[in-house]
Amino acid sequence: MSDTGNGAPEETPAAPAAPGAPATPADKAAELARLAERIRGIERQGADGPGARIPGPGGSGSGGSGSGAVSAPAPAPAPASAPAQRTAEPVAPAAVPPASPATAAVPDGPRGDALQEAATVLTAGGAPAELAPAAVAEFGDEAAQRLRDDPWAVLGLPGVRPEHADGFARGLLGPGAEPGDRRRAQALVLWLLEQAVLRGHSALELTEVAAGLERLRMPDPAAAVQAAVEDGRVLPFQEELTGAEAHTAGGEDDEPPTRTLLALERLAMAEDTLAEALIQLMATFVPGEDPEPGEDQAADEPASAEAGTEDGDAEDGDAEDGDAPAGAGEEAAPVAPAAPGPAAWEAAAEAAASSSSTALIRAVADSALVLHTGGEAARAEPAALVAAARGLGLRAWAATWTDQGRDSFAALVEGGTAGADTPVATLAELLSGAAGPGRAPDGTLALDLLVVLDAPLLDVDLAATVLESLADGTRLVLSGDPGQLWSAGPGRFFADLLAAKVCPAVASRTPDFGPIGELVSGVGIGELQPVEAPDKEVVILTAKDAGEAVHRAIQLLTDSIPRALGIPAEQVVLLTPGHGGVAGTRALNAAAKARLNPGPGRFGGFDPGDRVVDSPSPGVTHPARVLDGDATGLHLEYADGSRRTVRPAEAARLRHGWALTVHQALGRRWPGAVVVLPEDAAPGLTRQWVYTAFGRGERHLSVVHAAGPALVQAVAERPAQPRTTRLRAVLAENAASAY
Repeated sequence: MSDTGNGAPEETPAAPAAPGAPATPADKAAELARLAERIRGIERQGADGPGARIPGPGGSGSGGSGSGAVSAPAPAPAPASAPAQRTAEPVAPAAVPPASPATAAVPDGPRGDALQEAATVLTAGGAPAELAPAAVAEFGDEAAQRLRDDPWAVLGLPGVRPEHADGFARGLLGPGAEPGDRRRAQALVLWLLEQAVLRGHSALELTEVAAGLERLRMPDPAAAVQAAVEDGRVLPFQEELTGAEAHTAGGEDDEPPTRTLLALERLAMAEDTLAEALIQLMATFVPGEDPEPGEDQAADEPASAEAGTEDGDAEDGDAEDGDAPAGAGEEAAPVAPAAPGPAAWEAAAEAAASSSSTALIRAVADSALVLHTGGEAARAEPAALVAAARGLGLRAWAATWTDQGRDSFAALVEGGTAGADTPVATLAELLSGAAGPGRAPDGTLALDLLVVLDAPLLDVDLAATVLESLADGTRLVLSGDPGQLWSAGPGRFFADLLAAKVCPAVASRTPDFGPIGELVSGVGIGELQPVEAPDKEVVILTAKDAGEAVHRAIQLLTDSIPRALGIPAEQVVLLTPGHGGVAGTRALNAAAKARLNPGPGRFGGFDPGDRVVDSPSPGVTHPARVLDGDATGLHLEYADGSRRTVRPAEAARLRHGWALTVHQALGRRWPGAVVVLPEDAAPGLTRQWVYTAFGRGERHLSVVHAAGPALVQAVAERPAQPRTTRLRAVLAENAASAY
């Protein structure tokens, strides 16, 4: 068994079948087993332990250092204005869609020639010429030649499905477009993994990929996987099974059972880099020490700089010693970072208002990485931590997912509204530099403690970007509600960290109060029980079908809730599982507009007064209201009071905003929420979805459902849609190597 040096095991020819005989299911299963065994054998040579990586193109293994940590180049940082990155949603397979206006804007000159050549090749193969801008954006000026050489490469363009790519290949190659073509194999494996990314997976089991290839009529799935691995854009991994999975799988020869995973190279590198950064952060942390007796600084006086200059004594003393203060244009001497000792931290912990706040402060005193879990009311605990840390002289900041979360957290820290000096910003603002402490000379954030709220919404790419922004030894607290939906992008970063148990985790004991809090808490443990709501805080209604559910929801939005509870319609949101269907966001928004703001949609389908949501990327949603529109675009006023114009080329990302999916509502709450559950939503309902949806209401929650017993079953029996990731295993391996 040897390594080819290109990240793939050498092909070992299988025993040939009889001439002309089709491969049986047993033959295909045996070939997959042989492929998994070859992967396993190479990993035994290259690295020890679960989650080890096959050597890459350079021939190196996963652990380049003596610590055994995974060595991988850092992924490209996510744009700060778009905290969640995900591949564009696939379109219906009826036809290949045209390129978006943003993609279509290509300069003249050589790029114009490349566009024309790409359009010619696309047309020759029967594909829409409108795909040319996307092809040039993806493959560069050589897009036409790339498509000629590999027609199935068109599958990497937005909206293209396997049947489209097969038709395009037949148009260019004729009879030479065979189902078992190596180029087709590579493209289909990549496509299957990209589709898995849309569902939140950062990796897939080998057997799942093989099953997908079978459905796409690939004659030899094992050979297809082999081809994709040799291409280098797909990386294979072996991961040891633990717990119930290991017991079910069993094992041979006293070896622990394993599974073979396949991952896109970019995501594999992101998870490896993320795990390495987390271990580095913990390994470089040095807690402060209490001052020795006789030192000038007392343990209970951390802010020495402020105390020493209160009466000007320190400045006078410096002048008497001949050390003149730095003049204009001179750089001041760097100030040593504050490092409060155990006694100072303990005093801050004892002064905290709740036992959960005390536990969190104590955990942060001793650790670089701390996880904090709890509901909406528990956000007071990281607020107390930020206030305590700043009182100890540390540069402490918090980051939230939305502007609404920022403002509500600022009120907890400062006891009022957010201001210029309030130590909280959205994560996008923090990473972009629009707000926050700024950057140190080495490019890292100039802070000693960062608290990230809404941590379950971080995908692996964004989490890696956050870690890369922190200097060694910085304290990081990740806080969030583990019962809520995960990120729009791939991975389950926060859940994997909790499961890996590589750092302290503090579970809040502060419950969410009131009938809504009681209902949501019950859902969190798998119980959907009626709650007492004397002031109609919770109302659950049934409907015979989706049409009736829409009618009741609109009635609640426009009449019942404003009239009975005094909550204006503009402060009530309709929530539903998806965009399509009889009771999706499109149908609900059309009905709401007809009742609340009828109009012809004269500005690209919108009228002044319409509620809209601006979604610059998946997982990022900004509620707004249309003020007006003209040739320059739609003029919007956002929920935080800011105003901007969305250009016509960007208008496709806008949707009406009376009704949202629950994923669009993440990180926000409304005074009133109406959750609509049509019967066709039943198969996709999970406890995690219901928990998140029900928690979006602050003062009132109405549930209108036609899902029958599926709602109770989802809460009791389906915790979450599963996601396959590697981070937990990589963390466990690297932590074991480092310590």
